[in-house]
Amino acid sequence: MDLTRQFEISDSDGDHDHYVQVHCELRYGRAPALEALGSFDSWFFHDAGDDLEEWVEGLTERAAWATIHRLKPTEIRVYQEQV
Repeated sequence: MDLTRQFEISDSDGDHDHYVQVHCELRYGRAPALEALGSFDSWFFHDAGDDLEEWVEGLTERAAWATIHRLKPTEIRVYQEQV
């Protein structure tokens, strides 16, 4: 699972220059229950008018959350990248 936070970087004039994404990867190894989940992406943007609480609730109600919640990561990797 890759939890990502994106930050906008501005130049000295205050204009957009680029984005930096900070990732926190939780790795679980090869478990059949995880492989059966497939992949899923969900992004939240504060300025899009969406409700953060509703977005979080929607994620935690997914069946995948119950599967992942029972497992312990075998590795945690934190890194950043410019996008």
